[in-house]
Amino acid sequence: MSETATPYTTSPEAIQASLSALLGERAQSIDIERGEVTLVVAAADYLAVMQTLRDAPQTRFEQLIDLCGMDYSTYGDGRWEGSRFAVVVHLLSVSLNHRVRVRVFCPEDDFPVVASVSELWASANWYEREAFDLYGIVFEGHNDLRRILTDYGFIGHPFRKDFPLSGHVEMRYDAERLRVVYEPVTIEPREITPRVIREDNYGGLH
Repeated sequence: MSETATPYTTSPEAIQASLSALLGERAQSIDIERGEVTLVVAAADYLAVMQTLRDAPQTRFEQLIDLCGMDYSTYGDGRWEGSRFAVVVHLLSVSLNHRVRVRVFCPEDDFPVVASVSELWASANWYEREAFDLYGIVFEGHNDLRRILTDYGFIGHPFRKDFPLSGHVEMRYDAERLRVVYEPVTIEPREITPRVIREDNYGGLH
């Protein structure tokens, strides 16, 4: 790099304006919070918008660096009135040195489905499998959508807010039958609320 060259940087406000001009009505909202830009799009527009974000010269998001599921069923102490499940994606443009968070809500709570972006970014493959495994979100068009973290015979999706903390079944090795067996869980469900300390200068910190 020459002495006069400077890294290309873009302010959140400039990214917000660029996305608004590029996407138009396909952007349901574009907000800035703590210096980060969050774009919300409808499930019907999700795949097309993601391809635009990857290919358009003013965005050029070459890398998908994270994708996860979300369950909003108890968000805001139960005051949430929107769709229950969402997918959140973090994109990075190496060439333009900027980032964006994309959120898409699944239209149906009973059978949450959004398009897969694994054909656009190979890194989405395992992330989408993880969101399917933990939240039950189906990624339409994914060519190998199966569990990735839980056991083959696992029942349910453990990151859903209504999944019991102790699970539904427990596994053990049966010495008489010489194999692993699954049985209804015997642990009594309970909740432990951590103690929150709000004393000033707690622990000598100033």
